[in-house]
Amino acid sequence: MKFFLDTADLSEIEEVASWGALAGVTTNPSLYARTGGKLEDFEGHLKKICDLVDGPVSGEVTAEDRDGMVEQGRKLAALADNMVVKIPVCVEGLAATRTLSSEGIDVNMTLVFSVPQALLAARAGARYISPFIGRFDDIAEDGLGQLEDIVTAVKNYDFGHEVEIIAASVRSANHVTQAALMGADIATVPYAAMKKCIKHPLTDQGLAKFKADWEKVK
Repeated sequence: MKFFLDTADLSEIEEVASWGALAGVTTNPSLYARTGGKLEDFEGHLKKICDLVDGPVSGEVTAEDRDGMVEQGRKLAALADNMVVKIPVCVEGLAATRTLSSEGIDVNMTLVFSVPQALLAARAGARYISPFIGRFDDIAEDGLGQLEDIVTAVKNYDFGHEVEIIAASVRSANHVTQAALMGADIATVPYAAMKKCIKHPLTDQGLAKFKADWEKVK
């Protein structure tokens, strides 16, 4: 499974990239707003992210109609070779995805919560499909179960192009573990959750013991 970082923070991207495991980045308007960024700086900010990452970088459209999505999508795709256009699953989004994918532009279809949505996204030409996990948990439903169903259903078919499932809205190391076990291609993980994937109490105990024993030697 590949690791994407779900952020628009350049310092977080630089840090995780230094670990050697970063395969891509996903962003959205909310993540960009958290950086304090302004509208006039948005495209430049995305370019900076693309420069930091060898893999795909998803930038999301904000238009709500298909023509607006297509127009924004073309502009975003022109920013860098590794730019991916992120579009929410809806009637207008599916139509825009069909147009953009037919032009050779990679689309990441986001806000996917069901098998039918995922299958429609794949048929429309989406290169990446992002089912959400954590938001199901927020309403006391089984996000991992939904993800497993989507992974199984999508992998049942040949859509005529490569389709990868991105486990999104990841909140914990267990989300990453379960997504990997069920065969999700990618997990896009916030910085805080990414750090949790490295931590384990037994690792911490082992390091503490090594340090204490070394102090005795010294």
